[in-house]
Amino acid sequence: MGLMYYDPFRRMQRLMSLLGGVTPDEMGVTDARQTAPLTVPMNVIAEEDAFIITAWVPGLDVDDLHIEVVDDTVTIEGEFPALEEAENRQVLLQEIPVGRFKRMITLPTTLEADEAEAELRKGVLFLRIPKAAALRPKTIKIKAGK
Repeated sequence: MGLMYYDPFRRMQRLMSLLGGVTPDEMGVTDARQTAPLTVPMNVIAEEDAFIITAWVPGLDVDDLHIEVVDDTVTIEGEFPALEEAENRQVLLQEIPVGRFKRMITLPTTLEADEAEAELRKGVLFLRIPKAAALRPKTIKIKAGK
């Protein structure tokens, strides 16, 4: 599922402009995209010894992202660049996200931050974070008695 913006004031703005040219600024209405928190879609999968996180971040490069792991919490931050502004051009529709985002995910166990691996491929961030060694399942070998 992609990012979707819903602006509940859009119809009201259109009606007000038809009824007398009152601008949203005069009504005290702001664009919902300016106030709504920006987020990215993610999947989190638990394996026996690690968590696999995938995040949809199209258009971003490795340098545009920051990942932090502390105890049981993973934070992914970044920024989608704004559209280039130019004279004699008016944006009629903008659904592509613009601005900073920050996702914090608390997982059910402590993590091994030093062993975490991240890769960015075709606009998808792949993150593998092992569970803390003390919490990983251990197999105990049984010795035969004499």
